[in-house]
Amino acid sequence: MRIVFMGTPEFAVPSLEALAAAHDVTLVVTRPDAVRSRGKKLEPSPIKARALGLGLPVLETRRMDAEAIDAVRAVAPDLICVVAFGCILPDELLAVAPLGAINVHGSLLPRWRGAAPIQRAILAGDERTGVSIMRVAHNLDAGAWCRQVSVPVGTKTASQLFDELARIGAHELVAAVAQIADGTATWHEQNPALVTIAEKVKKGEMRLDPFDACATNALRIQASTDAAPARCQVAGKGVRIVLAAVAGDDAPHVATGDVVLGHGRVFLGCADGVLEPLRVKPDGRREIDASAWVQGLRATDGATWGRA
Repeated sequence: MRIVFMGTPEFAVPSLEALAAAHDVTLVVTRPDAVRSRGKKLEPSPIKARALGLGLPVLETRRMDAEAIDAVRAVAPDLICVVAFGCILPDELLAVAPLGAINVHGSLLPRWRGAAPIQRAILAGDERTGVSIMRVAHNLDAGAWCRQVSVPVGTKTASQLFDELARIGAHELVAAVAQIADGTATWHEQNPALVTIAEKVKKGEMRLDPFDACATNALRIQASTDAAPARCQVAGKGVRIVLAAVAGDDAPHVATGDVVLGHGRVFLGCADGVLEPLRVKPDGRREIDASAWVQGLRATDGATWGRA
């Protein structure tokens, strides 16, 4: 089958690789090079880099204007496959391919339509999330779906879920393409009454707060990403908490907002219990285990912590 693939971030790479191995990917459409790291240099999107490595033609565009749509039309795709491309797709584009356009979405639709489904599932304390293969429709993430896979969230970080769902999404995408090709795909319309919206996560939402519940702070840390990290101040210094756990019965009593150190461990008092950082990234330093971080905190034993 002739396929145009549209995607940008690392999440989309497994899907591109799987499609390229099974079908004729005639064009890869991605967002233009951008500053993506602290080096402040223009870098290709992960999809552009992988497409070039696979020897596939690449079109870079910020939006699907008439010129970009003409470029897609020129390669005569049977189907358009979209994975986190990064902009709204016009109806004119959706009509280019005879079999339409499908999308890999990182949630169990209709729950968590929108930009940040994986982080929102974690922040909401959802027990399960997953992947949906859906038709691209005029309204955002509103199309019918033909395949879904559910996975437990548990204590998986956002990064771990991204990787897991990217792999599952690639497998399900290839399976969906095969079913669409032979006419066996079964489509399920979304129930509007069950729709929730996964708005982009703002940095301010991820600030850890001693006056919030332990579980709330722990979910922020679990959902943390480089774009929206879980941060606080400990002893007056900024730090990103990369990994943490709600402390068990062996933890000392720690008053709300206080910091207690002991035996290579750090304990932060929250409104209803104690949070124990396990990995941290102090401002201006590399990521380290909390057992190493505690050595630099010893001079401030008995300090306080709060919002960054």
